[in-house]
Amino acid sequence: MGSSPQKKFSTDKLFYKIGEVSIIAEVEPHVLRYWESEFSFLKPRKNKTGQRVYSRKDVEQVLKVRDLLYKEKYTIAGVRNKFASKSQGGRTVSIQTIQGVKKKLKEILHSLSKSPDGKKPRSAAKKAPEKKKATAKKKTRGTTEENGGARLFL
Repeated sequence: MGSSPQKKFSTDKLFYKIGEVSIIAEVEPHVLRYWESEFSFLKPRKNKTGQRVYSRKDVEQVLKVRDLLYKEKYTIAGVRNKFASKSQGGRTVSIQTIQGVKKKLKEILHSLSKSPDGKKPRSAAKKAPEKKKATAKKKTRGTTEENGGARLFL
């Protein structure tokens, strides 16, 4: 395990078994299984037989974890915090931005609720109660006696 792990990490493969990842990362398979239990972001899929199948992204994360733990001397909790801050770092939005977007949306809603002439559109105005549909009886022409027993419908 003395050679560089970057040489062994071929990008032509889509998935790697735990033994291959342990060779690439230069750690034992039981260490990888332990890291899975400690880091929520490290969850390789399992195939039909139950073997762990690591994607390229999983292997890259394993290599980052290994570097943080062994080279930069982070603790397990430190690595967790480092990855948590990375995942939240790009998603933060200031309150001013949210308030600005909310204000713009209210303006758009207000402009849509008015018609071009500045009056409220009919759909926004109070709707008149719908007329009840009258059930019309079928009208017949004449009586059955006048028509020779047949009814004629209009």
